[in-house]
Amino acid sequence: MGYKGLYARHLTEPRKERAFLSAVGFTSAFAVARGITHAIRAGVGPFENISAGGRHIHHSTFGIFGLLGVGYLWTYRFGLGMKSPEWASRVTATTYGIASALTLDEFALWLDLQDDYWDKQGRKSIDAVAIFAGVLTMGVAGRGALDELGLLPEFISRGVRREHGQHDRAARDDAR
Repeated sequence: MGYKGLYARHLTEPRKERAFLSAVGFTSAFAVARGITHAIRAGVGPFENISAGGRHIHHSTFGIFGLLGVGYLWTYRFGLGMKSPEWASRVTATTYGIASALTLDEFALWLDLQDDYWDKQGRKSIDAVAIFAGVLTMGVAGRGALDELGLLPEFISRGVRREHGQHDRAARDDAR
């Protein structure tokens, strides 16, 4: 059984699939953005800073526009995975992850209102990204696995067991 079977077994529920795709989009975009910015700074490859009218445009700008676009679509319940087409849910979830990475990669810029990407203060961006990635990944990893390991607070653990109980009852009912 290949990746398709693994994906089908673990990510058939739209909420889990969206969380997974958000994490993939986030991680990929963060890695690419960091790689490109380092290449630009080192003068390696075909990459250059983006500017308009002599003004540097930070990649967080594209992230903000992406978040605004996804938020607008989700406000109208498009791409949520319920009654929307599957492709819309997948695209908006992945776009959310990408836009979040582009925005959070320059978090220090929001805080200090200056371009300190390469300074010590720029480290705030990495910290914000690491925290966000950790929280997002925990959702992807699955509460069930964390519960089994005893790593969830009791109030969340009860919810996980209740959720699994509902799925187990539904599966038994379907089998009848």
